Amino acid sequence: HLVESGGGLVQSGGSLKLSCAASGFTLDYYVEGWFRQAPGKEREGVSFIMNSDGSTYYADSVKGRFTISRDQAKNTVYLQMNNLKPEDTAVYYCATDPRLRYVSFDADDYDYWGQGAQVTVSS
Repeated sequence: HLVESGGGLVQSGGSLKLSCAASGFTLDYYVEGWFRQAPGKEREGVSFIMNSDGSTYYADSVKGRFTISRDQAKNTVYLQMNNLKPEDTAVYYCATDPRLRYVSFDADDYDYWGQGAQVTVSS
């Protein structure tokens, strides 16, 4: 399973780094990524990384502020979040799926999910 860590409370303009560690399997599927879900809203894709060539993808709302990376030796994917804004407040989930062969921002395409990490940004 996937386990997120690193969430918390931060002031607007601050930074947090989320980690997603895989347990019981090697995190080397084609695509790994992060989603978030704010209260009353649908789960939205935030950022993804392709393991074949390291290509990264970001939602427009986080481009230039968030960075996704992975450490194969640690079996972990990270999301560095800088210049956080109150609208970034949400539960953040890491996700992957062994069947995917392309980057998808659709949560329905992923079967493996972490338990979620709360990120709260105060104004």
